[in-house]
Amino acid sequence: MSDRVYIFDTTLRDGEQSPGCSMNLEEKLKMARKLDLLNVDIIEAGFPIASEGDFEAVRMVAAEVENCTIAGLARAHKLDIERAAEAVKGARKPRIHTFIATSDIHLEHKLRKSRAEVLKQSAEAVKIARDLCDDVEFSAEDATRSDIGYLVEVFEAAIEQGARTINIPDTVGYALPQEFGPFVNEIISRISNKEGVVFSCHCHNDLGLGVANSLAGVENGCRQVECTINGIGERAGNAALEEIVMALRTRKDRMPYHTEVVTEEIYPASRMLTNLTGAYVQANKAIVGKNAFAHEAGIHQDGMLKKAITYEIMTPQSVGIVSSTLVLGKHSGRHALHNKFEELGYALDKEELNRAYFFFTKLADQKKEVYDEDLIAIIQDGIKLIPDTWSLKYVHSAGGNQELSTAVVKLQRGEEIRTESAFGDGPVDACCKAIDALTGQSGRLLEYSVSSVSRGKDALGEAFVHVQFNDRTYTGKAASVDVIDASARAYLNAVNKAIHEQKRLKEEA
Repeated sequence: MSDRVYIFDTTLRDGEQSPGCSMNLEEKLKMARKLDLLNVDIIEAGFPIASEGDFEAVRMVAAEVENCTIAGLARAHKLDIERAAEAVKGARKPRIHTFIATSDIHLEHKLRKSRAEVLKQSAEAVKIARDLCDDVEFSAEDATRSDIGYLVEVFEAAIEQGARTINIPDTVGYALPQEFGPFVNEIISRISNKEGVVFSCHCHNDLGLGVANSLAGVENGCRQVECTINGIGERAGNAALEEIVMALRTRKDRMPYHTEVVTEEIYPASRMLTNLTGAYVQANKAIVGKNAFAHEAGIHQDGMLKKAITYEIMTPQSVGIVSSTLVLGKHSGRHALHNKFEELGYALDKEELNRAYFFFTKLADQKKEVYDEDLIAIIQDGIKLIPDTWSLKYVHSAGGNQELSTAVVKLQRGEEIRTESAFGDGPVDACCKAIDALTGQSGRLLEYSVSSVSRGKDALGEAFVHVQFNDRTYTGKAASVDVIDASARAYLNAVNKAIHEQKRLKEEA
């Protein structure tokens, strides 16, 4: 049996289903390109039958991504499968991933079908998919709560019809590692026609055991692991890609398996996903959390100064985190800034560097020191995926605990400059209402958060918003040492996305 483990990334499908983590077409394409650089083996790009937008996103990812297999998800229905086939047909390496539930719980309460009916439907679905695509994966939803004898029967039928990847999901995160491993082992040992088949696991994190169960699956015969960047996904999320990959790399003494993932791209991919979705990573998150390679205790610091291995089992550089003592300030020039961005993994062209330098000099005038976290926020805030219809020229807001807050906002669109004032329940609410009046967009603020991305009282604040316009939700993000400025620009970022989408839909109509 091969010691290679294939990484099936479902950030763009299962991960995007996480509440508040939806991405538009441009954002999905940007994330897909980063996953390609990360060198995952398979990208599950979406669920094409779900909507026209999801179909188009899968189709575009399939057309643009060069190295990875591109999978489209489909229920075990003919229309789903045909839609998925159409979406992935432009990929260099297309895959159809079809699934159906097999647990008695799902059969009785959701599907309302017998075991015999689901067995027949499973085989028919794989046959339809195999006629349309050479690479077919079959998943038994809620496998860990299914009867093992019946599960083996369903898997054998799927393999007989041409499935070459068989996925064993812990859909609701119910299993424990000490039972999931033997469960996988018994399934594989009992399947009679497994020659040439890759077995996969897809473990959710409802009990915090997604990664542990995935590793147990690998140790018992799975050679594909389905996972997401930062572990995002339904409910408590999926097994985290970065934790699986680095566990296999770090503990080869106990798990002699390897992946082809370029681990130095892990942290940049994590940061990009956070930037696109506004889904923050907890500070103590393994591998990619802010504190993952931070040492504060005196004993730890002493050990680190003498030999890093005393308290670090992997280097920060191995996952793309660059440790540096270089401090940038307002006297630094473009050349120094360019070199620093290269160290952080960002290759900027002249226009991007000039834009980043503009934001950098503004920030350096307000801060004594500019840290790596500030620079990453600058580059992600300053370089846009879509053109700005409106830009913020001026904002002033006042509030307190006794009176209504007020805001004055000045926006520019081309040569036109407009100013508006508004009252609100707080300074941010007042700013949003003034922006609505100026742009003619009426947004409903669903989520709002501000967090510090660096150190000190003058730390850069990053604002994330989720705003609803006409039943569609858009994310907005901006960074500034002034939280009102960051909040207003984050809201305006969402407004610009809404306007861009409205124009695109109108042009396509």
